[in-house]
Formats: sequence, C-alpha cells, structure tokens
Amino acid sequence: MQQNKSQPSKSDIIAGFLVFLIALPLCLGIAGASGVPPVAGILTAIVGGLLTKFLGGSRLTIKGPAAGLIVIVLSAVADLGGDDPVTGYHRMLAVGVVAGLIQIVLALARFGGLAEAMPTSVVHGMLAAIGVIIMSKQTHVLLGVKPEGKEPLHLIQELPHSFAHLNPYVAIVGAVALIIMFGMPMIKAKWAKSIPSQLVVLAVTVPLAMILGFGDKHAYVFSNTEFVLDPAKYLVKLPTNILTAITFPDFSQILSAVSIKYIVMFTIVGSIESLLTVSAVDSLDPERKSSDLNKDLLATGFANTIAAVIGGIPMISEVVRSKSNIDNGAKSGWANFAHGGFLLLAVALIPGMLMKIPMAALAGMLIFTGTRLAHVNEFKHALHVGREQLAVFVVTMIVTLLTDLLVGVASGLILDVVIHCANGAPFRQLWKSIVEEHHHEDEVTLCVHGAGVFTNYIGLAKAIRENAPNYTRVYVDFSEACVVDHTVLSKLDALKASLPDTELVIGGLDEHKASTHAPTSSKWKRA
Repeated sequence: MQQNKSQPSKSDIIAGFLVFLIALPLCLGIAGASGVPPVAGILTAIVGGLLTKFLGGSRLTIKGPAAGLIVIVLSAVADLGGDDPVTGYHRMLAVGVVAGLIQIVLALARFGGLAEAMPTSVVHGMLAAIGVIIMSKQTHVLLGVKPEGKEPLHLIQELPHSFAHLNPYVAIVGAVALIIMFGMPMIKAKWAKSIPSQLVVLAVTVPLAMILGFGDKHAYVFSNTEFVLDPAKYLVKLPTNILTAITFPDFSQILSAVSIKYIVMFTIVGSIESLLTVSAVDSLDPERKSSDLNKDLLATGFANTIAAVIGGIPMISEVVRSKSNIDNGAKSGWANFAHGGFLLLAVALIPGMLMKIPMAALAGMLIFTGTRLAHVNEFKHALHVGREQLAVFVVTMIVTLLTDLLVGVASGLILDVVIHCANGAPFRQLWKSIVEEHHHEDEVTLCVHGAGVFTNYIGLAKAIRENAPNYTRVYVDFSEACVVDHTVLSKLDALKASLPDTELVIGGLDEHKASTHAPTSSKWKRA
C-alpha cells in the first residue's frame, strides 16, 4: 500500500530521531562558538524543522545552524555589540530578520538558481577558511583557556600559550571527544557505522565530566599547579523554561554600515551554502527527485526571519545532517519536522540533563567538522582539476582569513575571471550565454559560442532544462567555445543526475587544451 505523503512514515520518524541525536550537540556547539546563548542554536533548528516542511523546503534536507556560518555570526555579535555581547546578540538578530526577508524577495524574484553558478573552488576555499577559523577558536575552548585575540591569525598565534596553560581536566574531556570523533570512522564494524559518533561523545564525556567534578565550582591541584573548574564556564548553559529563551531583535542600528555589511554576508553566504547543499542532497536522493531551488530559498527565508525574531541564529540546509537523514531512510520532509519536534521536546523537558554537557566535548565535535572543511584532500582535489583552480582556492581561503568572507569570496571570483581572460576569453563574452539550438527528431544540439564559464552558466543550464523534457538526448557542443571552465563541466556532470529520462552528452572539446587529465578540468583554445 502506498504511503500517504501527507502523513509521516515510520522511517521518517526514525530518521528524524537519529538526526536529532546528531543535531542536538551540534546546535549547542555552533551557537556557543558563534558567541550567542547555546539555546539559540536549538531555537533555529526547531523553527527550521517544524516550519520548512510546510513552506516548500527541499524534501530530504535538514534545516538548522551550520558551522559555515559561525564566523559571520561571531563577527556580527562582536562588531555590533562592541564590549557588550548581549547587545551584539540582539542587534545580530535584527540583521538576521532583514537577511531572511531579503532571501524571501530573492526567491520570489527567482534568483535561487544563481547559486549554481558559483565556482566550486571559490566555495571550497571559503569553507576551508571557515574550517581553519573554527579550529583556531575551538582549540582554545577544548583546552579550557580563554584567548585574548579574536582574529583567526591571532587565535592561531596564541595556541602555544593555551597549550602551555591548559586546564588539565577540561583538556582531558576535550581530548576524549576528539579521539571518539576521529576514531569512530576508522572502526569497520557495522555497529560503529550505525551509531552517531556525536552520541558516543555525549555518552562518554558527560559522565566523565561529572566524575572530574565539573558540576560544582572548585579548585584542584594538578602537577603542583592550581586550576579552577567552573560549571558556568565549562558546561552548557540553558534556560530551565524554553519560553524565557525567546529573545527579540534590536533594530536601533539596522541602517548602520556594519549592519548592512552583515546583512549582505548573511544573505549571500547563507543562501549560497544552503542552495549548494540542496543540490548536493538531490544527487544523493535514492528517488532522484530534484528540488525547486527558489521554493527552498523561500522556505529558508521565511524560517530564518521567524527564527531571528525569537532569538535564533541563521539556518541553512546542513549537509552532514541531511546526508544522515537520507542514510537513515528518510522519505519526505516529515523527517526534518520530526527532528525539530524531538529538539523541542528535549529542550522543554530535559534542560537539566542538557546542562551537563561539557563545552570541551562540543569543541571537539566542531574541531572535527573544521578538519573536514579544511582537509588536505580539498587542496589535492583543487590541484587535481587544475593549478588555476588551486590558485583560486588558496587565494579565497587566505584572503578570507586575512579579511572577511565577503572580501575573500570576491577575491576568488575576480581571480577566476582574470584567469579566463588570460586564457583567451573575451571579457564581454563572459557575461552572456550564447547558445545556438539545432533541433532534430529525438535530439537537440546546443552549440555554445564564446565562453562557457561560471559567469554565464545559468543561461546554458536553462537551455538544457527547457529542452530536456522534449528530447531523449541533449548534446552540448563546445567546439565553438574558446574557454570552458571547471565549474561549468562539473555542474553539467551533476546536472546529468537530475535528468533521468534524458541523456546529456558533453562534446566538442577535442581541440581544446586541458588544464589536467581530470575529466572536469578547465579547457581552452587560442583564437
């Protein structure tokens, strides 16, 4: 008997519960790392889970706070509040409300597809920088030391000092969390694959922290040196009544240059990251169903606006939780709803238990996430598809670390354009997709003229999607294109999966010079 799509299935509820187990500590850790109350992360995931199911969000993605936005939220709180983090939190919420409203406008204007055109090397470079920033900050938390610096390079410079002055009991808990997070994926046994490593971290570190005396403020001596354990510093803090967690925005500075800067950052980075995740999750969907990116951006915008109104931080479609959702058998958006419902029940019914979670354990989870974002394999992959892609990747990452996300992303985009021009693409041809269509009985040929690069990919993708339903084969001919970049070739490769009834063939590249032997490496030919 076919499952009624309007009703949650057993598999959706089970998947939602298992995702909840992963999301709970991550929401707390992401919020804490963002310089806001840990409950703010829970509020975001609750809103994202309970609302987006009914607002047209992507079928199998999980909405909630993500590590990729930690840097922006943390900086916004600091810059908007100065020495007063509470004021910064309230003003950051106002920024979140406006950014959410802009996401709604962008979705209604059908700008959701623009995220498809973002160069993959720029996105990965941005995420690698975020990974480094997360690790540089959370290592101090794991060691139980409060650093003086706030900027990434300063935090990295202070690491030797923090290691030399670490709080031993706090560091023990953090080290155990790291060992579990890095060790669990190495265990080949079936049971290890079925149990979330985050759950194991909590099961081990919560009782360990209680044994070490985290529950009461007191001093202890370790190696002839006195240290202090303070639950206010080293354990999660939550309100005993979730209604008291509701925090309203402060719009007094919303028109300031600083607020506008972060509105732009929240909108651009959050939208791009979320929509890229939706596209990635669609490729993992066993039923190969494609999401409406504009509809998903609309749902995310509504949910972000509501979350910010009550005290939540920005949300996106989060890739780790979404993949877990699929792996655990989710069939519909009810799994996302269930995950939000379980989070609501947890923070409403058992806040006392949640307040026994050590911050060092959450730091260990976030450091693990940071290593995934900035893994050496990301550098290797960029080099594999071309030295120019590695250059874009590294420039984006380094400039982001030295300045901020907007400047870093802009630097990567500009460098990518410069590289295309240097490889023979006329500047004017970068901005318009010139596609000549030749229709046959059961096949259409799309001949691309000028350049096939990230700046004009949207037009090519639109032509493919419009023709695909009417033909069994779509042939994209690049023989007349002087440059075809890695972003376009990789996006087209991914687009194939979303066209199960149409064969998408890429050709006309025999006379082009390839950057590397990788199938999706950039290709160009001189006039």
